Amino acid sequence: MDGGTFDDVVEQEPAVAGELFGDRLDLARQFVRALVEHGEERGLIGPQEVPRIWTRHVLNCAIAAPLFPTGGRVGDVGSGAGLPGVVLAIARPDVTWELIEPMERRVSWLDEQVSALGLENVTVHRARADEVAVEGVLDAVTARAVSAMRTLIPWTAPLVRDGGELILLKGRSVDAEIDAAQKVLRKHRVTDVRVEVLGEGVLDETTRVVRAVVRAS
Repeated sequence: MDGGTFDDVVEQEPAVAGELFGDRLDLARQFVRALVEHGEERGLIGPQEVPRIWTRHVLNCAIAAPLFPTGGRVGDVGSGAGLPGVVLAIARPDVTWELIEPMERRVSWLDEQVSALGLENVTVHRARADEVAVEGVLDAVTARAVSAMRTLIPWTAPLVRDGGELILLKGRSVDAEIDAAQKVLRKHRVTDVRVEVLGEGVLDETTRVVRAVVRAS
């Protein structure tokens, strides 16, 4: 963090953060502080992201937390800075999270945050999605800002058990991405594809989520 104090540069915490994190809000605050103070220097976020860290990033992830199955085992492919994996692990301590990230410096960051936040429901894997030893066993897989759907589906769908779900956080071009991925969706037996818009009337920026079911056969 270059110039000014933490309070000078970071976005003011929106009131809705308390609703989304409940009694885990202090952990979310701790993670935000770490991102603001070290995220840019470690190549995790750009300088333009600091003034909107809550609105654009943390709450954008947290609003999806209720979508994941209670007691489930969920993978986050391309976890990066921990968006969404660390945020979701804070919001949903009842879910087991597998954070999958191939880059060593990002894995180091994730390990540090998991330890600092005391997230006992998280395992960090240094691996590509096609190398990690969780193929076909996860109840759900998520990803955010990783790649377009036609590239992302071959990385994520094979990790999900039969009848499990993809819950992918996407941008405004999601409908076009789905159209371009039809062949890949069929190849990987991804069905019931739909887009849900989360946070309307609650967040300044809504979250678009692709939800789909994976059929192993």
